[in-house]
Amino acid sequence: MEVLYKNCCGLDVHKKIIVACVLTPNGKEIESFGTMTEDILMLVDWIKQKQCEAVAMESTGVYWKPIYNLLELEQIPTLVVNAQHIKNVPGRKTDVKDAEWIANLLKHGLLKGSYIPSREQRELREIVRYRRSLIEERSREINRLQKVLEGANIKLSSVVSDILGVSSRAMIEAIINGVNDPKALSSLANKKLKASPDLLQKSLKGLIGEHQRKLISIQLKHIDFLTQQIEDITNDVNVRLKEAGDLIKLLDTIPGVGPKAAQDILAEIDTTMEQFPSASHLAAWAGVIPGNDESAGKKKK
Repeated sequence: MEVLYKNCCGLDVHKKIIVACVLTPNGKEIESFGTMTEDILMLVDWIKQKQCEAVAMESTGVYWKPIYNLLELEQIPTLVVNAQHIKNVPGRKTDVKDAEWIANLLKHGLLKGSYIPSREQRELREIVRYRRSLIEERSREINRLQKVLEGANIKLSSVVSDILGVSSRAMIEAIINGVNDPKALSSLANKKLKASPDLLQKSLKGLIGEHQRKLISIQLKHIDFLTQQIEDITNDVNVRLKEAGDLIKLLDTIPGVGPKAAQDILAEIDTTMEQFPSASHLAAWAGVIPGNDESAGKKKK
């Protein structure tokens, strides 16, 4: 079989240990390293001493990231491979054999690395994904707030479109401060609110306990905190995507895609399409094109 790399290294990466196998014309060498920064630097130095032309490892959780970052700084070609693509023979699985198997596949050019964006793009992607998590957490906390109100039989969410709108917010804060009179609470509503005063008063008539007031107060503060964090991250994202303003406007023209969704898309696929030879490649990478699974002339769904 053709040899693509004379000197190469396969890594079996775990949370606390990295098993490395280097293949050279003189044979193979196996070493184990820890996963602290100092240990990974030792691994990188060892790989450089062995004059490895390429390194390959599985995309194991997030454990590959610090190794990849340091190898990238040393400009050592590194493949991060889908674990499903490099399964070893059943019954012969050990850390050492896994590292050796990866090194052998790499040596003969049988591995295809996953798409790894540039460092700047990875940073943007990480920030945008965290913003998405905060937005989801904020939605969950709003749902918890609504459940507490429903538990006190306050049906505010049934008569207003936004439970945290100006009018709703004023009424909820008044409830927290001990106001129980539905008429007094409804008087805090903005004149633009569509719900009639009578219906609003009915929705605000409930039985709320002190523990519920405390919960609502905590939940409201948590929502405000999350909102501020989302705004701070959005400001950072806006700075990072300043040069991509035209692309964001273009994506914004797609029905259902707003400015934040456009930023999410650019964070995932980058602002250039060099890594995707065609639209079909991009769709396949995004997982919206089914793969081929045919045997004996029959296609499996």
